[in-house]
Amino acid sequence: GGAGLRDNKIPISMVTAYDFPSAVHVDLAGVDVVLVGDSVGMVVLGYDTTLPVTFDEILHHCRAVARGAKRPLLVGDLPFGSYEVSTEEAQRNAYRLLKEGSMEAVKLEGADPSRLRTVEVLTKGGIAVMGHIGLTPQSYSTLGGFRAQGRRAAQAVELVEQAQRLEDAGVFAMVVECVPQEVAREITERVSVPVIGIGSGPHTSGQVLVYHDLLGMMQHPHHAKVVPKFSKQYADVGVQIHAALKDFCKEVREEKFPAQRYSPYQMLKGEKDMFEEAMLKRGDAEEERKRRQAGGEIVESGDNIKVY
Repeated sequence: GGAGLRDNKIPISMVTAYDFPSAVHVDLAGVDVVLVGDSVGMVVLGYDTTLPVTFDEILHHCRAVARGAKRPLLVGDLPFGSYEVSTEEAQRNAYRLLKEGSMEAVKLEGADPSRLRTVEVLTKGGIAVMGHIGLTPQSYSTLGGFRAQGRRAAQAVELVEQAQRLEDAGVFAMVVECVPQEVAREITERVSVPVIGIGSGPHTSGQVLVYHDLLGMMQHPHHAKVVPKFSKQYADVGVQIHAALKDFCKEVREEKFPAQRYSPYQMLKGEKDMFEEAMLKRGDAEEERKRRQAGGEIVESGDNIKVY
């Protein structure tokens, strides 16, 4: 698990996945941890923030990912509004992510006293919890947008203390997002659980990126979605997708696809002659079509004539 990797000083790789194909890809690539993140709201469902994502949406994606990724550790995000109201509601939803969503752990944001209590209750109930501090996207409204955290000394000290409080509450690991590398380094050195960084420099126990961002999935020649400054693009998958779809449309319109190469199914021996004979008996195809249009599709219903 994460602790073993951390003890070996091998940095931990973590990637988000939201469906069966992405889960298969991250599994085969050897990624250590797969996060079914509420970032699904922004990169798959088209929301502007993660706030609208519902628990049922996350559960749906967790189940798809679990069918595709068998080897990595599977972590499911508890979305905004699914754990804040009470520890009982948090427990109920976390158990559902594990039992119905086939996750092995849950992630939740923040480190205020109520959140720490939730972490304690969940871990005592046998649920592995990953923390998340720094830029916590579910706090978009109160943070005033997606902004780096810990750039001032007092705030940086508070982040270190938040990390320690999360560890004391029982998290097995935590994500630290968009904080200066000096702060992330101190957090990593001052807690004994793995710290997974995103936009937080090279001194953490591991790194996480969003699947669509690292693959360049949302890029195409005439429109580039703004990818976070911290996200390296390891491929230009979006450009290839765009080119492939354009080629398909072009070949269909020019009648180059499917041609004989992609028309593989043949009638059984002798059946083709019988089929052609049956069609001859029906007469000219265009005449039959006109007959059907003129008479076959009109249904009278009282005074109203409905044309389907």
